[in-house]
Amino acid sequence: MASCCLVRSRLRRRGPRFHAIREVFADRDLRRVELAFAGFNVAEWGTWIAILVYAYDAGGAAAAGFVAVIQLVPGALLAPVAAVLGDRYRRERVLLLGYVLQAGSMAATAAALLLEAPIPVVYVLAVIAATAITMTRPTHNALLPSLSGTPEMLIAANVASTTVEGVCVLAGPALTGLLLHLSGPGIVFVVMATGVGISVLLVLGIRPSTAGLGSSGLSAHALASEALEGFRSIVFESRPRLLLVLAGAQMIVWGALDVLIVVMGIELLRMGESAVGYLNSALGAGGLAGAVVTLALVGRRRLTPALGLGIILWGAAIAASGAAPSLVPALALLALAGAGRSLMDVAGRTLLQRVVPDEVLSRVFGLLEGLVTAGLAIGATVAPFLIASLGVRGALVVAGAFLPVVSLLFWNRLVQADRSAEVPERELALLAFHPIFAPLPAPVLERLAGRTTRLLVPAGTIVIREGDAGDRFYLVDDGEVEVSVVGRAERVRLGPGEGFGEIALLRDVPRTATVTAVADVELLALEREDFLEAVTGHRRSVDMAEAMVDLRSHSWDETERRS
Repeated sequence: MASCCLVRSRLRRRGPRFHAIREVFADRDLRRVELAFAGFNVAEWGTWIAILVYAYDAGGAAAAGFVAVIQLVPGALLAPVAAVLGDRYRRERVLLLGYVLQAGSMAATAAALLLEAPIPVVYVLAVIAATAITMTRPTHNALLPSLSGTPEMLIAANVASTTVEGVCVLAGPALTGLLLHLSGPGIVFVVMATGVGISVLLVLGIRPSTAGLGSSGLSAHALASEALEGFRSIVFESRPRLLLVLAGAQMIVWGALDVLIVVMGIELLRMGESAVGYLNSALGAGGLAGAVVTLALVGRRRLTPALGLGIILWGAAIAASGAAPSLVPALALLALAGAGRSLMDVAGRTLLQRVVPDEVLSRVFGLLEGLVTAGLAIGATVAPFLIASLGVRGALVVAGAFLPVVSLLFWNRLVQADRSAEVPERELALLAFHPIFAPLPAPVLERLAGRTTRLLVPAGTIVIREGDAGDRFYLVDDGEVEVSVVGRAERVRLGPGEGFGEIALLRDVPRTATVTAVADVELLALEREDFLEAVTGHRRSVDMAEAMVDLRSHSWDETERRS
C-alpha cells in the first residue's frame, strides 16, 4: 500500500487545479501544440466570418447559407479519411501538414479577394481552405494523450485547449470585426494566413513522438480500409457512438447559429457587419469564462454533470437571445451560451478519449470532425428556412431547444457510459507508479487499470513457477513475495508497487523464476494480451521494460558471480 499512497499523494500535490494548467504550458511540446492551436482557431473563426459576410453582401442570407454548406460538405466527407494519417504517421507531422495546407489556401483566397476575382473563384478557394482546416482537430486531440503524462494532465490539456478556443473565439471574431470595418474580407484572410504560418513554425519545433506511428506506405485501398476502422469503433461500441451523436446535434445548432448571428447583427439589431464579429466574440468570452470553470473537472471521474449543465446553458441562452432588445443583452446571452459550450467540449472530449482505443483514436476524432462539419452544414442549410417561416427570434428558440431535447432522449445511456468509463483510482495509481507503465498516455493507463484483476494470495502460495508458460504480469499492492531461481541461493523480495512476470511476456520464454507469497499478499494481475498491447505500442514503455529485464538479468549474474 505504501507505493499506492505515495502516488496518490503525488497526484494530490499537483493541485490546485490552476497549477495543472501551468504544468501544461510549462511542458515544451504541450505549450507549442496549444499555441499553434491558438493560431489555427483565430484563423478558423476569422476566415469563416469573413467569407459569410462576403457571401451575405453578394446574395443575402440564402447566399451565406449556401457558402457555409459548400465549405462544410467536402470537409465532412474527407475528415474521417484524412484522420487515418494521424493513426499511421507521427501525429505532429500530420498536424504540420494540415497547418501548411491551411496557410497556403488562405493566402490564395486572400489574393483572390484583394484582386477582386470572380465570386465562384473566391468560393472555390474558400472551400479548399475550409477543407484543409478539418485535418487539425482530430490530430490535435489524438496527439494530446501521448503528450500528457497522467489522467489529470490530460484533462488539464483538454481544459487548456478549450481555454485557447475560448480566447480565440473572443479575439478572432473581434479582430475580424475590426478588420472588416477598416478594410474588408481580403485583409482578414491575409492576417489569418499569417497566423497559421506561425503555427507551422511552432509545430516544426515539437520533439518527434511515436504517437500514430505506423508503416511507411499507405495505398489508396489501405487508406479507405483503415478509415473504416473509425466507423467500426462507432458501429460496435455504443459509448463513443452516443457521444458523437450529441456532438453532431450540438453542431447542427452551431451551424444554424452562424447564419442566425449574421442576420441578427445586420437586420435584427441593425448594427452593421462589424456586429457579426462582436456577437461571435461574445461566444468566445463566455467560452473563456466557461474554460475557467472547467478547471474544476481536473481529477474528477464523473463528467456527465458538467456535460448536462453545459447543454442546459447552451440551449437556454440561445433560445433567449432572440428576445434581446439590444446589443448588450444579446452579447450577455451569447456569452452564457459560450460558457455552456466549454463545459460540453471538455467533458465530452475527455469521455471520448477514455472510451476509444488509442490505436483508432485519431480516426474516431476524424469521424467526429466529419460529423461536426456535417452538422454545421445541416444547421446552415436549415437556418434560412427557419428564418423564412418563424423569423429570426422564432428560429433562435427552435435552435436553442434542439440539443436539450436530443440529450434527454439519451441521458440514461450517457450516465451509464460515464460510469463504465470510471477508472479505479487505486489500480491507476499503482500502474502509474511502476516504471514500465509510467510513460504510457493517460487514456491507456485508465483502460489498463480497468482491465486488472485483483487477487488475494495466502502465505506460502506459489504465484508463478519457473519453467511454466507466462500468461500474466503481476503488481504487488500489499504484502511481499519472494523470487527464487533454481541453482541460485540468493532470493529477492518484492513489496508494494513492484512487479514481476514481464520477462516471459516480453521475451516469449518460459518463466525464469519462481515467485512465492511470503505472507498473505494482494496482487493486481494483468493478462498477457493487455500487457503486451499497452506496453509494446509505446516506444518509451518498451525501452523501460527492456531496461528492467536487462537490469534484473545483470543483478542475478552479479549475485551468481559473488556466490
